[in-house]
Amino acid sequence: MRPEPAFEAPWHAQAFALAVHLEARGAFTWPEWTQVFGTVLAEHGRDRGQDGVLNGGDDYFRAWIVALERICAVKGLAEAQVLTALQADWERAYLSTPHGQPVRLAQD
Repeated sequence: MRPEPAFEAPWHAQAFALAVHLEARGAFTWPEWTQVFGTVLAEHGRDRGQDGVLNGGDDYFRAWIVALERICAVKGLAEAQVLTALQADWERAYLSTPHGQPVRLAQD
């Protein structure tokens, strides 16, 4: 019997690993993380009717990303405007990438 994967999607594992890495590098503490993440989960629960927020699916890890963005902005690791621009760049890239091809950001 094959064990179930720990994460439903590769990006879930990447988001998790990024938080672990940032904490290990001293960017924030786990108590700081849990406060921010808990706040985001509560906000998303109200906004989305708990649609998958607590089951480890996409909604849960979208909340994880929002928490990462928020804590990075608060800690001065990344400006909110820079994160918003990067998100828009990735959205443009994946919307213009043919199915099955790797998504790449345009180089300036």
